[in-house]
Amino acid sequence: MSGTGARRLHLTILAGEFAVCRLSPELVTIPTWAFAGHWYTFTRTDDELSIVCPAPLVPDDVRAERGWCLLRLTGPFPFEMTGVLAAVLAPLATEEIPIFALSTFDTDYVLLKTPDLARAVDALRGAGHLVDEG
Repeated sequence: MSGTGARRLHLTILAGEFAVCRLSPELVTIPTWAFAGHWYTFTRTDDELSIVCPAPLVPDDVRAERGWCLLRLTGPFPFEMTGVLAAVLAPLATEEIPIFALSTFDTDYVLLKTPDLARAVDALRGAGHLVDEG
């Protein structure tokens, strides 16, 4: 089981609006507002601290890109399985739909701008994937 082949993937649209936030890498603790939601993720690099969380939780003074919706690929996917994200991202790229992708131990998530959601669902279903609208 090394590739996705013609496998149909199952995606679920998670409820709510999400934001991608950029904070200083020097920030020592994660702000408490980021933990208040049902879904969040943090990534720290030498250059930034990125937080993705529900948009209503993000204070107005935080640099953030709002208006994202979140698709969850139904996993888990073994680490040796290849092409999972490519199978989802290729039809979105063909439709010129910008994405922001995240991965966890078990699965992958794709954020896309809310105005692109209907086109994205059509493209994914057209590629043979199952998309639940939550």
